[in-house]
Amino acid sequence: MSLRHRPDADRLPVSQRIDQRMDSPKRRQMRPTDWAIKGELFLNCNCTVFCPCVVSLGKHPPTEGSCKAWMAIAIDEGHYEGESLSGLNVGLMVEIPGRMAEGNWKVAAYIDDRASGKAYNGLLQILSGAAGGTTGLFTILVSEIIHAERERVEIVRDGRRRGLYVGRKIQGEIEMLEGANPEEPVVMTNTRYWMGPDVIAARGLKSKVRDFGRVWDLSGKSGEICAIDWSGSSGK
Repeated sequence: MSLRHRPDADRLPVSQRIDQRMDSPKRRQMRPTDWAIKGELFLNCNCTVFCPCVVSLGKHPPTEGSCKAWMAIAIDEGHYEGESLSGLNVGLMVEIPGRMAEGNWKVAAYIDDRASGKAYNGLLQILSGAAGGTTGLFTILVSEIIHAERERVEIVRDGRRRGLYVGRKIQGEIEMLEGANPEEPVVMTNTRYWMGPDVIAARGLKSKVRDFGRVWDLSGKSGEICAIDWSGSSGK
């Protein structure tokens, strides 16, 4: 099925569309909360080369016009209102119809089944943007949370390789791209990207998503790996 695009003349500037969403009564409201997450986020999307969102801050279209991706969040240290999040894993299925900065993201969240009730609810608040701070912009960008559920979420970090496994729903593996110095991967540094300033370029290996009517094969497509240091502080 072909995608229908409105003429550019009909498209509001990104900033104007975001301003309108901020004023919308349907927008999820932020409630700044004491939370923090340190760890690693890695993903695999359907861009055929390194994702242009990193340098354009989401203003350039994905290479295939729309974005289909899985994301993995490995929490090495973290808390939500006094409840530990350390050691928990999160998987996400993300679908974006066009430029990342224009919003309308659809997201399914798979939360580690080891999480306590408060940790589970806290992670949903963080990922929806409702907890404010680093992820607060998600209240504007995420238009629909398709589903959220407890799952066994397995994350593997082994040398240059990363893997996310959520039953048969996500079987994702990526590998860092080798740089001119074979001992070091290709890294985009000092960016203003929402994930973090230093983003390692990667490529999908065997990588498939099968859930909610989506069947995606992201093998050989763009991957990213980034250390994250997020929090609910107003300075983020």
